[in-house]
Amino acid sequence: MGKLRNPIDAVRLISIVHRFEKNGKELDAARAAGDFELEKKLIPETTTPWAEMVAETFGMDIQFEGLENVPEKDGIVIISNHQGYADIVANILVMRNRPLGFIAKAEVEKVPYLGKWVHRSHAMYIERDNPKAALKSISEGAKSVKNGFNIGIFPEGTRSRGPFIGPFKPGAFKLATKAKAPILPVTIHGTYHVFEEKGYVQPAKIRVVVHPAVETADLDRHGIVEMEKDVENTIRTTFARLLEEEEKEKGGK
Repeated sequence: MGKLRNPIDAVRLISIVHRFEKNGKELDAARAAGDFELEKKLIPETTTPWAEMVAETFGMDIQFEGLENVPEKDGIVIISNHQGYADIVANILVMRNRPLGFIAKAEVEKVPYLGKWVHRSHAMYIERDNPKAALKSISEGAKSVKNGFNIGIFPEGTRSRGPFIGPFKPGAFKLATKAKAPILPVTIHGTYHVFEEKGYVQPAKIRVVVHPAVETADLDRHGIVEMEKDVENTIRTTFARLLEEEEKEKGGK
């Protein structure tokens, strides 16, 4: 486990994490009542300010490309590579002021504030070593997407913690194909600099590229296989470009 640079950063982080309690009781009541529209309104009222505060507090210089590709209608699945914890912040800011939750590993449920928030944002926990339970979670997530909630999933299954992309896990696209929802591919580079690179928080430049959405509603099995290849190739090709551009910037200094 890494560390923060100083006690002030620790205090700031605790203060920021407390924002997850904003609208908590209202969200719980709205979910119990089946009031999806109120939930969609309340979720980003917490997540967007939280992400903005995290980015500002810890010096994340996030540069976006392709924000015009974000669909106007909710009920989409974000597929992006996963370098570090800061990917969550970056994707929330891609969907700024829109509801967004994430598929998370089961261990996150035990994390104070954050664990409860995964449930409140209509995302799901995945037991990675239990395929049957994982499939059930994906099915539940697909229902939420059909009801107009946006969910992000990292197909690598874990953080790469460096300037590369790991293998995409089989079934990573099932959330979208089960819901027959549009996929929004997102390529991210630089988030590992924030924490994973040195084991403590540091300022970093982050590049985020949002690609055109990909429809899945009318795809047959062959079409799904080809779509998965195309989306992965789009993310990997763009990642290679971002990595090359970073190296050129370093060489020019």
